[in-house]
Amino acid sequence: MTILYLLNKSKTNKKRLTPLLCRITYKKKRKTFSIKQFINHDMWDSKKQKLLGDSETSQLANKQLSLINNKINQAFLLLQIQGNDFDVDDIYRTFKGEKLYKEQSVVEFFESYLNKLKTLVGIDIKQLTWNKFYYIKNDIAEFIKWKYNTSDYPLKKLNLQFVIELEFYYKTVKHLKQITINKKIQRFKKVIRVAVAENYLEKNPFMLHKPKTVKKEVVFLSTEELIKLENHVFAQKRLQFVKNLFIFSCYTGLPYRELMNLKHNNIVKGFDGNLWIKMKREKTSKSLSVPLLPRVVEIIESFNEETFVFPRLSNQRYNSYLKEIAGIVGIDKNLTTHMARRTFASTVLLYNDVPMEVVSELLGHSSMKVTQDSYGKIVQRKISDVIVELNIKLKG
Repeated sequence: MTILYLLNKSKTNKKRLTPLLCRITYKKKRKTFSIKQFINHDMWDSKKQKLLGDSETSQLANKQLSLINNKINQAFLLLQIQGNDFDVDDIYRTFKGEKLYKEQSVVEFFESYLNKLKTLVGIDIKQLTWNKFYYIKNDIAEFIKWKYNTSDYPLKKLNLQFVIELEFYYKTVKHLKQITINKKIQRFKKVIRVAVAENYLEKNPFMLHKPKTVKKEVVFLSTEELIKLENHVFAQKRLQFVKNLFIFSCYTGLPYRELMNLKHNNIVKGFDGNLWIKMKREKTSKSLSVPLLPRVVEIIESFNEETFVFPRLSNQRYNSYLKEIAGIVGIDKNLTTHMARRTFASTVLLYNDVPMEVVSELLGHSSMKVTQDSYGKIVQRKISDVIVELNIKLKG
């Protein structure tokens, strides 16, 4: 560390007195500040770093500079004794008697973020949301151990390269798909934005980061495939049950969690005299209002549960049975619980000219943009089909 005093000649007043500045340099970084001393610049010796002459003014000013030097050196020594990493700003703050921010590490800060977030569970967020952030924290800890062979990493050292290496780790060690990597990085980015806002980080390492674009193809059942599945009667009760669950979602758009949480009191008579599903989506906390088609009412009446409409079934087992069903019926697609929701949006709604804003409302999406990003291409395909039919008519 070095201490240097400089004349700020641009601020010389009418009495030819010039303010004196102090500059601390440490690890090639500088901190320059005013010491509120005005001196006759003709009397200043920059090499000796003191005022010349034996006048009382010169002696008093030199004593003040000596005291400042001592205080800065004491601050520097104190930071060295504490043993933590520090920079020139920390030296200045210690010299001024200001409170220093505790040096934070990435995992340590993430844990404090999770503790705060925990208090919002059941108020602003779901337990499931908290769990997702908790898993990311574990990922980051494992990555730091893998990359740096340590349990944590200084938060202030976080940069774009750290993010790039994290993506590489997810891809080559965890063998995750890009769409999953993007979601994980997005959650980590949210935590780091908080660190920046709380002044633990000067710059956001994600500022120049651009997630790799993923071309997401929406796979759904065609009208022919949906009819084929509906008309098939399975000899095994478990497969017939799962088929009915799937068909129910194809005509209501309910995701797996809402399907399993659907209670009889969620089915009410609407303003139009017809039956509606009224409930909240767990993922977005947005209200769902879905009118029940006759086929859906038939499925509900085929069950005799007390509280919930359908018997309990794990998502894993549900998807496993769907693969079995696809093989039996002859549907050459990877049937999943979520495909029913996509089929509802595409084949049942959009292909029957239901407006996009109505589709968004029925799906319970948080915004229209979510719907447009997912199903915009399907609308384009529908327009293309209409134009083809129009061309045929015009030629005829």
